[in-house]
Amino acid sequence: MTFDKKIFLVFIIFSTMFLSFLFLSGERESFSNSNGLEKEKEEKISLPEIKTIGDVSIEEAISSRRSVRSYKDESLSLEKISQLLWSGQGITEKDTGKRSAPSAGATYPLELYLVVKDAKELEPGVYHYLPDENSLVKVFEGDAYSDLKMAALGQSQVEEAAINLVISALYERTMNHYGERGRRYVHMEAGHVSQNLYLQAQSLNLGTVAIGAFNEKKIKKILKLPENEKPLYIMPVGKPH
Repeated sequence: MTFDKKIFLVFIIFSTMFLSFLFLSGERESFSNSNGLEKEKEEKISLPEIKTIGDVSIEEAISSRRSVRSYKDESLSLEKISQLLWSGQGITEKDTGKRSAPSAGATYPLELYLVVKDAKELEPGVYHYLPDENSLVKVFEGDAYSDLKMAALGQSQVEEAAINLVISALYERTMNHYGERGRRYVHMEAGHVSQNLYLQAQSLNLGTVAIGAFNEKKIKKILKLPENEKPLYIMPVGKPH
């Protein structure tokens, strides 16, 4: 092969590599921009700052905690809603991301959803809690209460409450670490979160009750959950009668 042919061959190889690089870069940029646009479309709502010192001691809250199934027709403030969500899944140690409820291997398989009927500064609808930012993402706006009551087998407390909190689980987060035993750990964790919500509600002069009887498929449809995410608890919250 002559010297000129070698130069030409090298030129072809480098030109091909350069064009491939541009093509792949364009693909990556397009993908990145697409994700960015989707993120921008999410309507995030920042929640009020959390209080770690309250007016009711933990002993008082434990002593007076009861399941409450009847509520006054009163709206809830965004401050109280923020406090409730934080007590269930909020960040308590920023450096490590540790949360308010214990989790096997810090895998955090649970998600919290807020279904609003009557809340100050929030329109009726369904919202997803983001612990890292202590914020909400709107899933959809509108009245979901009639459907939620039907999905909860007609239980009246679901419809009476100003808000409903739904605890759901992504089992693989924990089962990837612990195998089938991880399923048990997820259910334990849901109990931890539920008790936190009970005690926080009590300290805020609110009432709640843990509901496990519901139609799973209907709840998934209302909350627009992916196939691998399962609802575990509904917890209506309101001002007790």
